[in-house]
This record gives sequence, C-alpha cells and structure tokens, in this order.
Amino acid sequence: MSGFGPGGPFLADCPARMAVELIADKWTVVVLYGLSRGPVRHGELIGLIGGISRKMLTQTLRRLEAHGLVRRHAYAEVPPRVEYELTPLGETLIEPIHMLTEWAMANGDAVLDALDAE
Repeated sequence: MSGFGPGGPFLADCPARMAVELIADKWTVVVLYGLSRGPVRHGELIGLIGGISRKMLTQTLRRLEAHGLVRRHAYAEVPPRVEYELTPLGETLIEPIHMLTEWAMANGDAVLDALDAE
C-alpha cells in the first residue's frame, strides 16, 4: 500500500503523519540525539547542541515529553535539579537517527554541490 492517496498512512489526521511532522521539526532530532547517552540537565544539553536558545530547547523538550519521547525528572534538592532522558519510545528513534546522520555525513558534500550548481 502506498503512503499517499486514499487510506494511506500520511493522511492529515493519521498517527504516522503526526509522528513524521514531530521528528521533522528542526530541533527534535538534535535534542533526541543529545539525550541518547543518558540523562542530561538543561544547561548541559544547550552546550551539547549549540545554536539553540534556552527558550527553544524548553519548547522542544516539552513537546517531546508530551509525545512520550522524553521524560523530565525534577529532584527535590536545593538548588533544584532537573534532568531529561529518553523514554523507551524515544530510544527507538536513536538507530534511525544514526542512519540519517551517516547518510548526511556521506552525502552532505553532494547536496551542497547540487545547491551550488543551480
């Protein structure tokens, strides 16, 4: 069955399309990859990622948490400490992210060359 057309998995209201739209966001894959090595604090994640504002990271983490990909753990300490980690569902995306990263590294120059050729 094709992904397009009547009854396909990419209809506007289907779960597959919603999942693709979530991971297609500019920061989603980068944040998930940043969490792939275990629990990380907000400030550490900013340092790992680079180029993301605190506000955008917070929004991205909240969206990923709402979709069940990230877990937020607040420790009852002074000063307060919060860590973020992947849920088991979030961990299922790490292998596809690695594959996409390998493709990007192998083909990034070709993509840029195609842009320059225009």
